[in-house]
Order: sequence, then structure tokens, then C-alpha cells
Amino acid sequence: MSFDFNAIPARVGTDSQKWKKYAGTDILPMWVADMDFRSSPAILQALHERVEHGVFGYARPTQATVDAVVGACAARYGWRIEADWLVWLPGLVCGLNVTAQAFAQPGDEVLCLTPVYPPFMTAPKNSGRVSVQVPLVLRPGPTGRGDGVWEIDWDALERAVTPRTKLFFLCNPHNPVARVFRREEIARLAAFCARHDLILCSDEIHCDLILDPALPHLPTALVAPEQAARTVTLMAPSKTYNVPGLGTSFAIIPDPALRQRFVRATWGIVAEVTCLGYSACEAAYRDSEEWRQGLLATLRSHAAHLQATFGTGVFERVRLEAPLEATYLAWLNVSALGLADPVAHFEAHGVGLSDGRNFAATPGHYVRINFGCPRATLDEGLRRMAAAVAAL
Repeated sequence: MSFDFNAIPARVGTDSQKWKKYAGTDILPMWVADMDFRSSPAILQALHERVEHGVFGYARPTQATVDAVVGACAARYGWRIEADWLVWLPGLVCGLNVTAQAFAQPGDEVLCLTPVYPPFMTAPKNSGRVSVQVPLVLRPGPTGRGDGVWEIDWDALERAVTPRTKLFFLCNPHNPVARVFRREEIARLAAFCARHDLILCSDEIHCDLILDPALPHLPTALVAPEQAARTVTLMAPSKTYNVPGLGTSFAIIPDPALRQRFVRATWGIVAEVTCLGYSACEAAYRDSEEWRQGLLATLRSHAAHLQATFGTGVFERVRLEAPLEATYLAWLNVSALGLADPVAHFEAHGVGLSDGRNFAATPGHYVRINFGCPRATLDEGLRRMAAAVAAL
């Protein structure tokens, strides 16, 4: 079956958060992480069937939904999880907040690696915990043309630990630098957490969006099974299948005591997953693999185009510093443009990007672009960015 990833969906004037931000303007939104692609036909069919049922009461996952998730973990990563390890959630950000409340007390510290998706830093603060950021280090590549490597600064990580450090938040694959952490890095992080008695929360929401076929996703709890008792893994179909608005995700927690503490932290404050969310989740993991492969082919083509575009010609001063190994998000160094507010400058030329300062990057140095869109949309965005750069 073939899928059309070139069709441009009509999102102007809809409830889309991504597009409503710039309603009434000629600014092309390429910021928040949802894609401008229709979801898979299997998901659409499952939702139609569920709507036809006509009753939308409180829902719990059916055995078929659980089997779809368990089966996907086994088939894709060789990770054999148990059904009772699953804790269903209405979103990954919710999972980060619950983890902070479950395993740290007010005033305790939560480590993360920056730049990083903003909720990694705000989730601890929301409940009086302290976010401690350890910057990743860019090791330049031999050519300096997008072949660098974002690495963990292990010495800085050790120095960041205090008696009040209780948690480590890992983002793998990493948003926004698009890095897939290697087996030895994951194992070393797990050992680091064990040595300092830290709970390891691994957000793996982009795990099915690996762009480099040579880099399989390695779940943290699978790489370091001896540390699984202190590991919370967060996953969801939302990014891969473009269903974030259906609010369906899950935590995988092998250890019963750890799982009980996590569940207790959800009581009274975490909403239940909807019946439509469960239906979409099941169809995503069970019936949408061919669609996912088509999506990956499209994203790989887009990523190659970006890597060939930035750092040359009019974009000589806009650099993609490392390979795009995963996700549909590219982290661009724009510091050579000398702009105090690069996002405002690009908006003035018709394209809306994410501001690097929200990811704990130096103000004016980075922007993030979402290339999860039809090629025509991407090309128009690049045309507007080129005009913005040329205007300088």
C-alpha cells in the first residue's frame, strides 16, 4: 500500500495549536512537535468504528490494546515487557510531572541534559522540586559540516550530584539535538544512577522515529536490566503516528514497589485516557507499521535535504552541527547571524520556529525547526528562512 505524504492538510482555521499561534498572519508554523501529515488509515478506520459505537464512557484498555503495545516492544526492540508493568497516562509531560512528584520531595533535585525539551526542566519546578541542568558538549566532526557529536559531559554530571539529587531525566532519542544514545552511554548512565541511588526516568517518545537505520532504539531498561528496578520508561504513539491530541501514553515500570509509588502520585490529579485514545493506540502499534515505514522514508529524505542545505550558500551562517539521527526536529545554530532574537527575525520573514532559549540554550544561538511536513511545506519554509538570512 502507498501513502501520500505530499498532501497538505487544511489546518488553517482549525483547532490546531500549531497553526492557531499565527492565525491571521502569513507566518508558516514550523515550531511545536506535531506533524502536518494525516494519521495512518488504520488509525482513522479504528476511530471511525469507535465513533460508530456511539457510547463514550470511562475507558480502560482492552486486552487487544495491551497486546498491541507488548507486541510492539518485543518485535521492535526485543524487549519483553509484562502487561502489569504498564501505567496508562494522558500524556508524556504528565508522566514527567508524576515522576518528579513520586520520587522526589520539595527541594530535592532532578538532573537533566541540556538543551532539552522544556518540560524536563519545568516538571520538577511545578511541584517545588529543583531542576539541575548539565549541558551536553558538542564534539566537532572532522569536516565541521554537520558531523559533530553531542556528548555527555561525565565529569560535569558527577559534579552536579548532591545529597538532594533524587532523579535523572533522560531524553532518548534526544529532543532537540536528534541524538540516539549508544549502548555504552545508556549503560554508563544507568550505572551512574545506581551509584548515586537515583531513579532513572527515560522519556523515549521518539523511539520509533529513528532516521539512521544503523541505530536501533535501545530501551534503557533493556540495556541495563540490573537497573530496571529503578527505571521508569515513558513511551507513546503520539509523535510517531501524529496523534498527540488524543492524549494517550504510558509508563513501563517493571518494579512493583516503584510502580506503586508512581501510581499513587497520579491519584486524584491525572485524567484517564479516553476510549478514542485507546483505539488509536491499538491501531497504531498493531496495524500501522507499513505507514510508519513510509513516514520514515519521507523524514529521511527531508533530513538529507536539510543536511545538504544548511551550512552552504545563503545558509552558510546557519549550521546543522550534528547528524539528524532521529525525530523530525532539527537543532540549528544561528549564532553567526548575530541576532538578539532570531525567532522574531524569522517570524518577520514568514516562518515560525522554536526559540532555543526555551531549551536552556544561550539566547540568540539556536532555533529548532519541525520538518515533519510535506516537502512543499518544507521548501516554502526554507525559502522564507533564506529570505530572512539574505535580509541581514
